[in-house]
Amino acid sequence: MLEELTVRDFALIERLSVSFTGGLNLLTGETGAGKSLLVGAIGFLLGAKADTGVIRAGAEESLVTGVVDVSRNAEAQAWLRARGLEPEEGRVLIRRGIKSNGRGSAYIQNQSALRSDLAELTSLLVDLHGQHEHQSLLLPENHRRLLDGYARIEAEVEAFSKRFAALAAERRAYESALASEAQRGREIEFLRYSVDEISKAKLRAGEEAELEAEERLLSQHEKLFAAAQGAHDALGGGEGGEGGLASLRRLRAGLETAAAIDPSLSDLARRSDDAFYELEDVSDSLRHYLGSQSFSPARLEEVEARLADIGKLRKKYGATIEEILSRLAEDSDRLSRLETWEEDRGEIERRIEAMEAGVLASALAISERRKAAATGLQSKIEAIVRTLGMPSAKFSVRVGRKDTDGGRPVVGPYGVDEIEFLIAPNPGEAAKPLARIASGGELSRVALAAKTVLAGADSVDCLIFDEVDSGIGGEVAVAVGEHLKELGKTKQVLCITHLASIAVRADNHYRVEKEVSGGRTATRLSRMEGRARAEEIARMLAGDPREESSIAHATELLRKYGNWRGD
Repeated sequence: MLEELTVRDFALIERLSVSFTGGLNLLTGETGAGKSLLVGAIGFLLGAKADTGVIRAGAEESLVTGVVDVSRNAEAQAWLRARGLEPEEGRVLIRRGIKSNGRGSAYIQNQSALRSDLAELTSLLVDLHGQHEHQSLLLPENHRRLLDGYARIEAEVEAFSKRFAALAAERRAYESALASEAQRGREIEFLRYSVDEISKAKLRAGEEAELEAEERLLSQHEKLFAAAQGAHDALGGGEGGEGGLASLRRLRAGLETAAAIDPSLSDLARRSDDAFYELEDVSDSLRHYLGSQSFSPARLEEVEARLADIGKLRKKYGATIEEILSRLAEDSDRLSRLETWEEDRGEIERRIEAMEAGVLASALAISERRKAAATGLQSKIEAIVRTLGMPSAKFSVRVGRKDTDGGRPVVGPYGVDEIEFLIAPNPGEAAKPLARIASGGELSRVALAAKTVLAGADSVDCLIFDEVDSGIGGEVAVAVGEHLKELGKTKQVLCITHLASIAVRADNHYRVEKEVSGGRTATRLSRMEGRARAEEIARMLAGDPREESSIAHATELLRKYGNWRGD
């Protein structure tokens, strides 16, 4: 639902801000006041093509901003999530501008977007009727979705699409396996080589780190041994016996004698004992360490060779031993499947045939549901269209399909059907696709009828009608107003009208008018309530907004048909 719209420097609109609500929002005003300019600004916001001609004279840029509520539109929410965009409290800010140098800009939630992205998102949010652009009803790909919604088989079709995707994946795997024998043979040969080479290496997780540590010790053995021996000698562990321990023995003896005379030295005597025993333990440990050390040039060569072998495998199969072992598991599995391909081929073919039969049966069942629903849908839409100034119109929902040369139906992700809405507006005319209707007014009325019937099946929340009352009046206008009012109960409807019989049914009524100030013309928008609304209806009825009899008539109509809030 379009909640807020701000337009700046767009054609005659200098600066305009308006808040819309749900229900039927009607825009009225004198011819040429700029009503269609407002719709044009909305179309620009929705991604319609535009050039610098839309920029208000003297301005450098046209800018249109809208706030749209997407809280009830699952498709739009999914579109946003797929692109890392999140609504704020269920609302999305969209903005589009064009500068006098021809450069355009588009933003969704303050993130730059392509015009095509903007149009794709807003096609899920708004339908604009009255021009052959930005109308989901004109796109045959949407007709299937609308018919499925009317038939209430969306869940069934979604489940079918998943089965079709599983079948397609199985077919791709089978076709891949059906590669030439030579290619499969080469792949088997390559896989056997890699599996054999990695297996023979008998790698162990963590082995490389252990070998690198051992290599570090072996390659610096002489330096390590000399350092440890020097430390042992410093403690008196060498041949001379003199060193730190001998000095500590003398220290202990002196402190023991002194402490016997002066007890205040007892703590120092105890600490010297601790130091002596600690260093004596260090000396013993160094002696055992030196005694256990041996240097083997052969072992160093063995470690270096093993590390070199691991390095070669890393270059070919993975950055770490863990990755190499993972590659071994993958290649082993792939090799096993290729080697057993001929044995498994028959089973795979039988499985695909069974899946194809199941998918086709489901598609044909869905097709029957669609055909049954199409009959009811087309009769309901046609009945409404005939009350809207097209008494001889024939509306049809074509549910066709393509067959292979062998007569077998072509199955796609949504079944076997090709669905399209067709209409013949006048007697003697062949039914044509909706996009080929010449009259914008006729198209808007067909859209109004279709949207009325499909209101529960269509996720688009906002409908905009520009020419729905073109060339009609009397009872037809009353019928159009009734349908717009009914549609406004479930959708947000924005509609431009010149007819009082439609305007009186508005939930929210806005007047568009042109003002001249300082030699410049500007379009303004005002919400009509109370007497001001009655005067506007009177103007539409009799051309005189101040004639009391016209105002009385307008007030009577508002009380009878409208959401009247009088003074």
